[in-house]
Amino acid sequence: MPDIRLPSMASMRRIAAGSRADRALAFALVLALGAIAAYRLCRAYSTQSPPRKVIVLGIDGMDPDLLEKYISAGKLGNFAALAVRGSFVRLGTSIPPQSPVAWSNLITGMDPGGHGIFDFIHRDPHTMVPYLSTSKVEPARHTLRLGNWVLPLWGGGATLLRHGKAFWQVLDQHRVPAVVFHMPANFPPAPSKAHTLAGMGTPDLLGTYGTFSFYTNDLFATPGPVSGGRVYAVEVHDRRVSAELYGPYNTLRKGEPQTAVKFTVWLDPVEPVAKIVLPDQEFLLREGEWSDWVRVKFELMPFLSSVSGICKFYLKQVHPQFELYVTPLNLDPSDPALPISTPNEFSRELSQQVGLFYTLGIAEDTKALSARILSDAEYLEQALSVLKEQVRAFSLELERFRTGMFFFYFSSLDQNAHMFWRAFDEHHPAYSPELAANYSQVLEKLYQEMDGVLGRTVV
Repeated sequence: MPDIRLPSMASMRRIAAGSRADRALAFALVLALGAIAAYRLCRAYSTQSPPRKVIVLGIDGMDPDLLEKYISAGKLGNFAALAVRGSFVRLGTSIPPQSPVAWSNLITGMDPGGHGIFDFIHRDPHTMVPYLSTSKVEPARHTLRLGNWVLPLWGGGATLLRHGKAFWQVLDQHRVPAVVFHMPANFPPAPSKAHTLAGMGTPDLLGTYGTFSFYTNDLFATPGPVSGGRVYAVEVHDRRVSAELYGPYNTLRKGEPQTAVKFTVWLDPVEPVAKIVLPDQEFLLREGEWSDWVRVKFELMPFLSSVSGICKFYLKQVHPQFELYVTPLNLDPSDPALPISTPNEFSRELSQQVGLFYTLGIAEDTKALSARILSDAEYLEQALSVLKEQVRAFSLELERFRTGMFFFYFSSLDQNAHMFWRAFDEHHPAYSPELAANYSQVLEKLYQEMDGVLGRTVV
């Protein structure tokens, strides 16, 4: 079964010393707007009023205390202006205060007793085996066995476990167009005429919340699973490393063996450079450099069936030890193995217009930082690349948004507050002056990035 792990609770503020109740402004904004937006839009369209726009920014983890602090310091001009023009209120979050619960409340207008989402994971009461709370992916219920091959006939697929009608489905009924981007707790996407892209809860190609790979010849490294990934021991022979990138389990073969793609890394004997060679492509990386998105195909049945995933390679070190990190295998938005958008063509269209992008529900690899596979600087670079992709997609959708509702979810404040609060809060047990000197401004700069997004929105 998939490796089930509980990711960072995006709606909880337990990153400082002790536990703080989450009062994220994100939920104040989206709950206040979400409660009235669908009603007003439906009323406007039913009375044939001129086309109207409602834009909701779901900025996960935006703390009202920090927001007020930065506004008072004159660092968030667009938020300051919006607070004057509109309102700024503090609202409580869900019970329990966890992201999939709170976002499901927003989506459906119900509490967990109605939509059925109580946590990041649930358990089977008969076997006590945990599973992802918001979705399940099942193999075909009826198959045909031919030797070592298992051919699906019908049944199976991905199922959304959240109950209740989503607010954009209500908009559908009133012929109100909508774009809902990276909505959490919406994988696979609820059937709709809206243009939607699944967010938090979308698995990687292995069916987990994200499993990275780390290859090294460090004798002190312990091979095997770590939280959020797996360490692989490799050897360097004649400046060459041979390894495998492991993909999904092959349900078309008896025993469901795990698929894999072989790759080779050629190490320069002097310079900190390596050439990575996969079956259909090769590229050079310098030490400390990230690759672009790399598409990898895993064969399920020769010449007949394969699945595509995308990943990025990071050459952490060449000499004296070899260290290579590979992101979790994201579903390929140009050819997704599982449904991630409505209509299905939406993710393909986006990939053509903005390039390949993270589809994993929690794209920032906080687990790699927690496991010390990535350093603070390396993790931050990866996390900022996620934000860059989100802003690029947001700009595209905002530019072509004409009428109806536009919802866009941003994850950076939440995930990076989890990881860098220790550089900001002197009372945090992991705080150090050296850490603060390098990273105490990370959150402030991210708030300013969101202020820039807001500025482009309200122009």
